[in-house]
Amino acid sequence: MTAIRYRYYERGDEKRIVKLWNECLRLDPITDLRFRNLVLLDANFDPEGLRLAFDGERLVGCMYGVRRRLPMLGTDLEPENGWIPFFFVAPEARRRRIAANLLQDVFAFLAKHGRTTVFFASYAPHYILPGLDEDAYPEAGAFLRKHGFRKRYSPVAMNIPLVGYAIPEDVEQLKRQRMEEGYTFEPAEDGDLYEVIQFATHVMENADWGRAIREGVRQGLPLTSLHLARDHGRLVGFCMHGGYEGIRERFGPFGVDPEQQGRGLGKILLYDLLASMRAQGMHGAWFLWTGETTPAGYLYKRAGFRVTRTFQVMARPVEEPAASDTSSESSSETKAE
Repeated sequence: MTAIRYRYYERGDEKRIVKLWNECLRLDPITDLRFRNLVLLDANFDPEGLRLAFDGERLVGCMYGVRRRLPMLGTDLEPENGWIPFFFVAPEARRRRIAANLLQDVFAFLAKHGRTTVFFASYAPHYILPGLDEDAYPEAGAFLRKHGFRKRYSPVAMNIPLVGYAIPEDVEQLKRQRMEEGYTFEPAEDGDLYEVIQFATHVMENADWGRAIREGVRQGLPLTSLHLARDHGRLVGFCMHGGYEGIRERFGPFGVDPEQQGRGLGKILLYDLLASMRAQGMHGAWFLWTGETTPAGYLYKRAGFRVTRTFQVMARPVEEPAASDTSSESSSETKAE
């Protein structure tokens, strides 16, 4: 049995990474273009964090560690945090401590840059999945728990079919009532963009939402995909689709001023946007991340969304795995750098 050789990403590795990705993560395939956009063109990408394992000339393992080099907001680089957005090992190469050694390399990389906590996999802005889908990848769940990762929370993905969709009459009536009170519900125009980006970033306290609006429109997203709610002219909510990766059916982001919640504004925005998506010929809407038992989660369910996947966001301190972490695995290889 040949020794496994480890190194970080070099020019030309990307096609082998995508190929192995699609062999291992069969429920979440990726293309060369998406890998380029989500990893190689990410402002936080550092080749040293993308660790690879080779058996001879064949790539058999990959694990990506990343830390923030560009702030999401202001000057906050979240200096204590690092992330592992994805990892995988070829099926025929498993149980040879490859993933454990890759994890050790990633921890060393993050520790070198002062990180003290590592998350799987809630990285923004370019996360692939919000966390571990253990139903899809039970071996990965066992591996992460064995190596000290513990669940922090469990977001869910949802979708809704739009064939035959129509806004319920009670929502139409609610919208008419709110409009009589001075609210407006309209698609965005160019003059709204600065305000809605600031609203998403600061009022809703989510810099990634502001980024999604800015980048989506910059990449050609029509402003009819972004709906706004105003109270006598003051922006109090927004709802959007197509903001992530240009995928028209991908719903979100979506937020209502906390001071205005309880008035049904989110319900009106949600139903209006779904009706707009159906009018454009879309057959469904979906998103990757919400809390199932949050107010947003309940709103989505009442509108007809159903949970399609459950994820586990996990974390542990950044430190090299103890020897006991890998003692039960095969030790039939030696690590070659």
